[in-house]
Amino acid sequence: MFKSEKTNSNIVKTNINSPELLNRIVEGTSIEGQINSKSNIRIDGFLKGTVITQGRLVLGPEGKIEGEIQCNNADIEGTLNGTINVKELLTLKTSAKLQGDITTNKLAIEPGAVFSGTCSMGGILKDIKHSDLEKEQNKDLATVREQSA
Repeated sequence: MFKSEKTNSNIVKTNINSPELLNRIVEGTSIEGQINSKSNIRIDGFLKGTVITQGRLVLGPEGKIEGEIQCNNADIEGTLNGTINVKELLTLKTSAKLQGDITTNKLAIEPGAVFSGTCSMGGILKDIKHSDLEKEQNKDLATVREQSA
């Protein structure tokens, strides 16, 4: 009469960006090594090493990282000395101090943030050779001559 569906209550499907799956390293905590995570991470302490996450990394205003970061999105408010590779959006907040190399798809820098290093953004761009540039300029000049004649 009534259909009963038995489900395993131990299996919970959650999104990796869900607030319940936040990893947190609080102020006063110091870690040396590598952190691997499928969910979001907030660091308000000190980390020397590598952070790899499929979620968002938040480096709080008192947080400090010396090393390498690989993540999907990142909000930097603290100090980072090293390299950061972000698949989507990297945001440097007003209090951010970043010294190192950035690789990201999109970058947002708030006034007051400090960045020293190299930055590589977006997709792969075609290299323009000097001879290719001259050909394009000559083609444009020929078009202008045709239009004025």
